[in-house]
Amino acid sequence: MASPRTVTIVALSFALGLFFVFMGTIKLTPRLSKDAYSEMVSEGGSAVWFKGAQRKPTAKRAYKSYAKALPGLKKMGITSVLLRKIIGTLEVGCGVVLTLVPGKPKDVANFLLLLVMLAVLFFHQLVGDPLKRYAHALVFGILLTCRLLIARQSEDRPEREERREEQINAQEKNKVKVS
Repeated sequence: MASPRTVTIVALSFALGLFFVFMGTIKLTPRLSKDAYSEMVSEGGSAVWFKGAQRKPTAKRAYKSYAKALPGLKKMGITSVLLRKIIGTLEVGCGVVLTLVPGKPKDVANFLLLLVMLAVLFFHQLVGDPLKRYAHALVFGILLTCRLLIARQSEDRPEREERREEQINAQEKNKVKVS
């Protein structure tokens, strides 16, 4: 039977991977859901895509507000459309890796998605969005952090135990027997 740590890592990887593939696909194409895509395009990536939780039309903010808030992006030639596509592509690519690829690439994808979530949180704070607009990024950032910490913890443990055993053995060899 697999250890609880392994089950947790696999479950988090699979669930987070599917979520980011879904959300990234919505940012890139209207094929999955035209309504959700139009919300993403008009509201800047924080779309509430389920019924009953739609925003008021007067409060719409686009990726344009994020691009305008950072003039450095415009100097680098990054438009609001390109920003949305970059974030969507990163989410899809890293989501696929989290879902399907074993080993270290999952940690790299996890770290990249964590950086994307931090950037999204930064953008939302920069334009003054209320908490309900970026709560999902906060929650998924926490989940990505937990997954990364659990994955790193399970890798460090055998090395620590080996070092402890070596230290104990060295101490035992250095002990002087008193008779």
